Amino acid sequence: MTLSSVRRSALVLGIVGVVLTLVFHWMVFFWVSTEAILGISQRIFYIHVAGMWSGLLAFIVVALCSAMYLWLRDDRLDEVGRAAAEGGIVFFAIGLTSGPLWARLAWGTWWTWEPRLTLSLLAFFIYIGYLLVRNATDNPEKGKMYAAVIGLVAAVNIPLIHVSVYWLRSLHPEPVVVRADGPPALPPDMLITLMTALLAWTILLASLILLRYTAGRLESGTDNLALEGG
Repeated sequence: MTLSSVRRSALVLGIVGVVLTLVFHWMVFFWVSTEAILGISQRIFYIHVAGMWSGLLAFIVVALCSAMYLWLRDDRLDEVGRAAAEGGIVFFAIGLTSGPLWARLAWGTWWTWEPRLTLSLLAFFIYIGYLLVRNATDNPEKGKMYAAVIGLVAAVNIPLIHVSVYWLRSLHPEPVVVRADGPPALPPDMLITLMTALLAWTILLASLILLRYTAGRLESGTDNLALEGG
C-alpha cells in the first residue's frame, strides 16, 4: 500500500467519521431521551465519553507502537506513534473540557482532584511530554527512543484510569456500559447514541492518524516509500 492510497483511505474514513459525528450530535440534541435525574445536562455525557474513549484508544496505539519501535527500530512505527499521540491529545482535550462542564452541573464544581480526573489529566500531560521529548534532542534517533520509552511506560496509567472508580473513593460513577456484574445499565436509545458517538470518533481518530502518518513520511522525505510488512 503506497502513501497515496493510505491518504485516500484516510480521507474516506474522515468523511465517514464527520458524517457519523453529525449524526450522533443530531441524536444527542434531538433524538435521545432526557435523563430523569441530571436532565438535559446529561447529554454532555456522550461527547465526554467519546472524547475520553478515543483519547485512551490513541494512547494504547502509542504504547503498542513504542514497544514495537524499541524492538524493531522501524521509523514507520515511530511515525504512527507520534500521529496517535497527537490525535489522542486532541480527543482527550475534548474529554477534559467537556468533563468540567458536566461536573459543574452534576457535582456543583468545575474540578475536583478525584482519582479518575487526576489520572486523566496526568495522562494528557504525559503525552504532551512524549511529543516534546521526541523533538528535544539533537539526535533524532535518541529522541524517538526516549519518546518510545515514555509511551511504553505511560501505558501503565491507562488501566488505572479505568479501575480507579473501583479501587479508590471517587465522585465518578462506575462504568455503565462495560460492567463486570451484568449488561449495560443504559436505556436502549442512550446506548445506541453512545455507541454511535464512539464509532464516529474511533473512525475519525483512525483518519487523523493515517493523515498525520502520511504527512510525517512526506516531511521526512520518504514519500516514495510504500508501507510494507516487516
